[in-house]
Amino acid sequence: MSNEAIRHQIAQYLPRLWRYGLVLSHRRDVADDLVQATCVRALERASQFITGSRLDRWLFSILHSIWINEVRAQLIRRGQGFVDVDELTGTGNSEEALWSNDVMKRVSRLPEAQRDTVFLVYVEELSYREASEVLNVPIGTVMSRLATARLTLAQDPAIQPDMPQRKGDKS
Repeated sequence: MSNEAIRHQIAQYLPRLWRYGLVLSHRRDVADDLVQATCVRALERASQFITGSRLDRWLFSILHSIWINEVRAQLIRRGQGFVDVDELTGTGNSEEALWSNDVMKRVSRLPEAQRDTVFLVYVEELSYREASEVLNVPIGTVMSRLATARLTLAQDPAIQPDMPQRKGDKS
């Protein structure tokens, strides 16, 4: 795919990239920076995109790599805070919105590796294989993280999440 083709298609993925940046960083300004850096790197490395593969998965991989290599180290050194989970989910009065906020609060307390994996598989609907490629871990690690996250959430007496059990990897 050419640089120009990627440039035209990248806009449709910006909200999803920003949401993933926010899940990783918990900060709106850092999410903005991650998305911008992802777009720049994608355009610089357009020749590395494999035609026939999914552009969104490639962009998620780039964003994740940037987070791991640059932003996370800077945030840890600076000791900057996090966005409150209520800001991520918005405010709503419906029973479903309240339940969603409750689930998000509990998911946000999971260890980072589990939280990121839950987001990619259950929110972004990546297959186990795709999530393993984005996170640069074996597929078994993705499955283990999800199983541990489901167990942790199921043992939380305040909530019984309705997270679907996956019947195998959808490749």
